[in-house]
Amino acid sequence: QVQLVESGGGLVQIGGSLKLACVAFGGTGSPYGMGWFRQAPGKEREFVGTISWNGNIKYTADSVKGRFTISRDNAKNTVYLQMNSLKPEDTAVYYCAAKRAGIPSLLAIEYDYWGQGTQVTVSS
Repeated sequence: QVQLVESGGGLVQIGGSLKLACVAFGGTGSPYGMGWFRQAPGKEREFVGTISWNGNIKYTADSVKGRFTISRDNAKNTVYLQMNSLKPEDTAVYYCAAKRAGIPSLLAIEYDYWGQGTQVTVSS
């Protein structure tokens, strides 16, 4: 069993930056693929970014491409989401997810474990 704990959310002004972190407890040594998703009020959960178990393959959504970067540090069992040039439309609860197969995925249904989420609010 894997427990995921996100941190780093908060309130930031337009154009600001935040760095989210997700620490995985349990399942150490397993080659998990990791992903970030977000859900705004009244909207479906949407894909933000994903990274392979070794960090060599990454994808980010078109809506955040060039502004958000996903990375991981396996020695710390942590995956990061660096968010720059934040916009009001980035306001959402951000969720970290892990999948037992180490390849990345854009599909939420393919993930096996989810964190509780961290709120990101971008103020105008």
